[in-house]
Amino acid sequence: MHNLRQYTVPLQRYVAMMDLQERNERLFYKLLIDNVEELLPVVYTPTVGEACQKYGSIFRRPQGLYISLKEKGKILEVLKNWPEKSIQVIVVTDGERILGLGDLGCQGMGIPVGKLSLYTALGGLRPSACLPITIDVGTNNETLLNDEFYIGLKQKRATGQEYAELLEEFMCAVKQNYGEKVLVQFEDFANHNAFDLLAKYSKTHLVFNDDIQGTASVVLAGLVASLKLLGGNLADHTFLFLGAGEAGTGIAELIALEMSKQAKAPVEQTRKKIWLVDSKGLIVKSRQESLQHFKKPWAHDHEPVKELLDAVKAIKPTVLIGTSGVGKTFTKEVVEEMASLNKKPLILALSNPTSQSECTAEEAYTWSKGNAIFASGSPFDPVQYDGKVLVPGQANNAYIFPGFGLGLIISGAIRVHDDLLLAASEALAAQVKSKHFEKGLIYPPFSNIRKISAHIAANVAAKAYDLGLASRLPRPQDLVEYAGSCMYSPVYRSYR
Repeated sequence: MHNLRQYTVPLQRYVAMMDLQERNERLFYKLLIDNVEELLPVVYTPTVGEACQKYGSIFRRPQGLYISLKEKGKILEVLKNWPEKSIQVIVVTDGERILGLGDLGCQGMGIPVGKLSLYTALGGLRPSACLPITIDVGTNNETLLNDEFYIGLKQKRATGQEYAELLEEFMCAVKQNYGEKVLVQFEDFANHNAFDLLAKYSKTHLVFNDDIQGTASVVLAGLVASLKLLGGNLADHTFLFLGAGEAGTGIAELIALEMSKQAKAPVEQTRKKIWLVDSKGLIVKSRQESLQHFKKPWAHDHEPVKELLDAVKAIKPTVLIGTSGVGKTFTKEVVEEMASLNKKPLILALSNPTSQSECTAEEAYTWSKGNAIFASGSPFDPVQYDGKVLVPGQANNAYIFPGFGLGLIISGAIRVHDDLLLAASEALAAQVKSKHFEKGLIYPPFSNIRKISAHIAANVAAKAYDLGLASRLPRPQDLVEYAGSCMYSPVYRSYR
């Protein structure tokens, strides 16, 4: 750690950590586990975003498997070339929507590599059981196409049937090579592909989209926990989203499902408490014809509203959630309006990396006169306001997906069900204790993350057994203890 701290530029630390992972994997994970709060922003967001942007310049050696259009018809053969045979989790991207940074093509490999290092460090999966994959179908990023250091195919993105056929071959090859129980996590696909892929393959494969489902689960956990500070039930609150893509609609749907479960009301009814604003304004019934299919359930009766501030004034939300991928969109006027409407406004600025966050922690606290409960997607430092130290929460998917994946694996689950996501959210919310609420936190500290992951895994596995989705029998008596015992620990063996 002493050597790492000598680097003042985060990207230099990232490169040093990746070099260590190649050179001494056990030490890399030992370091990451023991210093998780300090190193998480280095190996993952926000630094991984910059690393992906500059991936061609910092590229040393491939850390995952690249499958391009040129391998069409030979994908099974390519998978068999990977040296490890007992794969339990695959994280795959096509690089079209990396964080809030857009199309980075083949350079998006930094995301699957980063996610899987967290599966090991935070969720205890063996490094050898993790496979990062980038599907290279080209890029529409002109800067990359003209960059001599770009490592991917220098052509425009394949779309339509050509794209669908490649993904179909990939998914069939994965199942054929690794079996029914391998977890495939879709990561940073563009909206138009992400929803279709999840809908298509969730019926035949064990698949999970972290941008749609993981984000939703971690945000729902924060909302459930925040009720201890805000009071009431979920159904007593009104939610307004800025952003109606994968993350926004995914979170909204999971909130509606949880409200439906709590209030024993149809989900069509609970959706009416949730409003979404996209680039064209508030999503309302009069726009129904022009809306993409995943936005249609959120079109409610209301006159058209163009601006976010006007939407806040009209809807009067208690919770404001940003998933727009556009920085500085929660303006002073918006936050002040939220503070005038609510004694404790809950403001979640979830877009990554930090540069794309809808507002900073300092802005949220200052503009709300210290009354806001704030959490973000990327980390912000504690803020001093009016003699108090206010600690912002981090609604980081890393709370959920490692434990969620571990729960699927230890139960031998064969499909992902929405109730498993709700179980993960409930387990995470239960880990927020009164000492955390006293600081205004709605998430537990990352220093305890492996214990948190074990509880999430146990809750997810229990629900999988209850729903008849688990194939690993008999069911362990103490699932928390069993989850902990299955975790990889990077300890050095003692030799006599």
